[in-house]
Amino acid sequence: MSVPPWWQSAVLYQIYPWSFQDSDDDGVGDLRGIERRLDYLVELGVDAIWLSPIFPSPMADFGYDVKDYCDVDRRFGTLADFDSLLASAHARGLKLLLDFVPNHSSDQHPWFVESRSSRDNPKRDWYIWRDAAPDGGPPNNWISDFGGPAWTWDEATGQYYYHAFLKEQPDLNWRNPDVRAAMLDVLRFWFARGVDGFRIDVLWHIVKHAGFPDNPLNPDWDPATGEMNRVFQLHSTDQPEVHDIAADMRAIADMFGRGDDERVLIGEIYLPVERLMRYYGQHGEGVHLPFNFQLIDAAWDARHLARMIADYEAALPPGGWPNWVLGNHDRPRSATKRGPAQARVAAMLLLTLRGTPTLYYGDELGMENGVIPPDRVRDPRELREPGLGLGRDPVRTPMVWDASDQGGFTAGEPWLPLGEGWRQRNVADELAEPDSMLTLHRALLALRRSSPALATGTIRLIEAEGSVLAYEREQNGERFVIALNLSAESAPIRLTGRPILSTLGDLPSDNPVLLRPDEGLILKVDTPA
Repeated sequence: MSVPPWWQSAVLYQIYPWSFQDSDDDGVGDLRGIERRLDYLVELGVDAIWLSPIFPSPMADFGYDVKDYCDVDRRFGTLADFDSLLASAHARGLKLLLDFVPNHSSDQHPWFVESRSSRDNPKRDWYIWRDAAPDGGPPNNWISDFGGPAWTWDEATGQYYYHAFLKEQPDLNWRNPDVRAAMLDVLRFWFARGVDGFRIDVLWHIVKHAGFPDNPLNPDWDPATGEMNRVFQLHSTDQPEVHDIAADMRAIADMFGRGDDERVLIGEIYLPVERLMRYYGQHGEGVHLPFNFQLIDAAWDARHLARMIADYEAALPPGGWPNWVLGNHDRPRSATKRGPAQARVAAMLLLTLRGTPTLYYGDELGMENGVIPPDRVRDPRELREPGLGLGRDPVRTPMVWDASDQGGFTAGEPWLPLGEGWRQRNVADELAEPDSMLTLHRALLALRRSSPALATGTIRLIEAEGSVLAYEREQNGERFVIALNLSAESAPIRLTGRPILSTLGDLPSDNPVLLRPDEGLILKVDTPA
């Protein structure tokens, strides 16, 4: 049997560099701080780290407005610091992925400075410029994901430019072959430096309909969901041409690594499953892992989850490998969304489903959304659409390492306040607690690492009723049953197997008839000799 690529059995760990570890006490995390905490990640049991953007940026959107794609922002360190981090990660057996932001740059990027300097500048067509509508307004009705029109008028040159996000983030024109070549060179630069892959930001956004027609209005729009939902993004996202670009990116990744050195591409794509599957490519020439975000917003109902898992597995193309996430730098934390008890059950689900899981920093501690006072709000989305609960600051609060002042994150003033309960919910205290969320994660990750059936085996859903979700993982005769009680009431289920790990800590003494409230249980099914 062929050995599967490393990323199929791996567990990925997302680090938001602003918030992981500050090494120079300026209140902002940095690369040296991350390097200092690598041993923690090894002991946790993850296989790869993904860093949210570290490139030079004015930080209008905290690094997603890139000024230079081939350097490191001084807030985080230098290229030498990056090289040191990469070497240290590799020495510990950890892979390192970067965030690639191909849809847009900063308005301070030299390319855009040239583009807006005149209509006949050679880089004018590197971005998306259009004349005003007959009434003098924007060229169409497209809306920024952060609210308001997606077009900004440039007085000096008498045209609008397009930005799917902030006006400080003009969209690149990927229909221009020079743009395409320049951005693919960015991938080559970092691959040559030794990075193991990329998470590709808003991949489904990067090509727009060539005719720029209006997007259809959403007749059921609820203003509480944000202005971006006032239209369906039919023409501004998910255009057919994006798949050729993804194939080009994949060809570069394949050129730089094979086997254990294979480079991986992960696409950020918020689309229904049937459209998501196209990003694998018709013959596996797309991204390796189109991010599957279904668990983040899924109704926490056993029958719903069972159908969702079955439908997702059935939709995968030949050779397509699944993946799962519970949260990220944009979405509410699992412990806030589901409560501390069910967050433990969700962790067992994430780490035992078939496919590559991604952990968001701090979720292994049960970190909850932080409370951000009005005068400490930093996120432009919250500042533009206040009061809707769309702000992302609460999920980006600093990692808490111990109960000392500022939680061991910094000796300075942290860029965001620490989250609630940090003096009890921190790495040092949870390491010492046998039933902590961190202890549970370490046990789950150790079991997954030592058990091929849990890492890369098949999955079979087991018929269950009520609040119980159950499934079997198997490979080469090694078999596990996972039973999850998604309620705070006891739940009957009869299963075959020997209990080996419970989210509640202590194990039942024999084959369980009842799952306890809020319990997830892994059973080992011993094969007769």
